[in-house]
Amino acid sequence: MNPNEQSNIYTSAQEAYEAGGIIAYPTEAVFGLGCDPDNQSAVEKLLQLKQRSVSKGLILLASNYSQLLPYIDDSKIPQDKRYTVLSRWPDCITQVVPANPSIAKYLTGDFSTIAVRVTSQPDVVALCKATNKPIVSTSANLSGTEPAITWQQVEAAFANTVDFIIKGETLGFAKPSTIINALTGEVYR
Repeated sequence: MNPNEQSNIYTSAQEAYEAGGIIAYPTEAVFGLGCDPDNQSAVEKLLQLKQRSVSKGLILLASNYSQLLPYIDDSKIPQDKRYTVLSRWPDCITQVVPANPSIAKYLTGDFSTIAVRVTSQPDVVALCKATNKPIVSTSANLSGTEPAITWQQVEAAFANTVDFIIKGETLGFAKPSTIINALTGEVYR
């Protein structure tokens, strides 16, 4: 793919994101479905599409830590834990951190925390840099079914319900990210 084609893909993905659309994109191991975390109607559309309860909360995926700062309560990450938290990234470790008390409950669900991850997956990095924001990240599947690992699987399952599919490749990890408590290291998944 030449640089102009790639640029057009990211421009189209960014336009869909900014218009409140649902985007399918490759992550480290599976394809994700996501949207602008600050667009309530987009998040509600995503939850309905996934048949996922809002009470579960969502993951935010970013290209760097600074994109996550509006959503987390960074002051509650002790200085002696900060290096450990940041050194787990990029890729395949989703960390549950204290949430900024002012963010929407549709992101945190029933929790005072939020799950976040920094990735090096080039398509996600390009989209997050273009929007200068994270993207909501949930696996591309209906709740309880296996997640899609190729864009072709996403297209077959969601072609009429997502607004844009980034037809890239995952980083080839064998399983979805591990989810841990950032401060205690307790593994949730």
